[in-house]
Amino acid sequence: MLMTPLQPGEKFEHFRIEALVIRTSMTTIYRATDLRTGQLVAIKIPHPELECDPTFYSRFQRERSIGKKLDHRGVVRTMPDDDLDQLCIVMEWVDGKFLREIIAREGKLPAERAARIAIYVCEALDYIHSQGVVHRDLKPENIMVGEGDRIKLIDFGISGAEGARRLTFSKLSNAMGTPDYISPEQIRRKRGDGRSDVYALGVVLYEMLTAQTPFNGPNPFAVMNDRLVNDPDPPRALNPEISPGMQEIIFRALEREPEDRYAGARAFAEDLAHPETVVVTDRSARRARQSKQKPASVLKKILSYAMLAMIPVLIFTLLLFAARLK
Repeated sequence: MLMTPLQPGEKFEHFRIEALVIRTSMTTIYRATDLRTGQLVAIKIPHPELECDPTFYSRFQRERSIGKKLDHRGVVRTMPDDDLDQLCIVMEWVDGKFLREIIAREGKLPAERAARIAIYVCEALDYIHSQGVVHRDLKPENIMVGEGDRIKLIDFGISGAEGARRLTFSKLSNAMGTPDYISPEQIRRKRGDGRSDVYALGVVLYEMLTAQTPFNGPNPFAVMNDRLVNDPDPPRALNPEISPGMQEIIFRALEREPEDRYAGARAFAEDLAHPETVVVTDRSARRARQSKQKPASVLKKILSYAMLAMIPVLIFTLLLFAARLK
């Protein structure tokens, strides 16, 4: 069991560690050389305190199992590791940058480049959906961008079969995806399918073109609530260089109800390839209704935030009362 990060030159199983790539709250990813083949690989190793956590262990094993099942140029390949003694995932090494790094460095991306990246993501999504897999946590941190803007999807830790039972609302970030990108149906604890990934990609596309996500709030619950009651601000208001057709594509991907979205990633990609042919829908009446409802929705938000803030106080009061009864 590893208690401290491995250092360059150290041996792990039959690999030589070359560098620590990224260390998150749950895992550390290293670049390493397979001493049997000389091939560069990426090794994801969980932090030791989490290895005994049933929820984390299940997620980690799910990611490894799904990774071995998938074989597509747009999905990071998981290597066979049945001969390893320690818990880890061995993956192909990908030269590239996380999409998050690109957005952070460059801000708003040109529409042509954003569409190209999104089309490659659609190709990967279309493949995994054909294999009965839903990613469930699509975001810039889980999209690697390489030469020619070719992409690789990574991190299938909370993926699952289409139509599978939704995970619990507890442990939000670990079980349900990331608040900025999660679909409305996932928030409502409904069964997600490929259209949930379409929604998340719509958020990513919005962010690539505007350098901000479409929904916001002071905490994760507020961010998620915002998409349940409001439509996003038109991306053209934040970036006038976005064409009306591209804005329409984003709106269709971000429809609140799954049946109103693109039926799948392939249809999404077809429109992205030809935004000039997309018929633009008049949403002025819908936005006018939303504007009239905003004062009431703001009051509801304030009340909901106040109720959330009171939860710790109520719990403390109950614990104090119980202690006095002993």
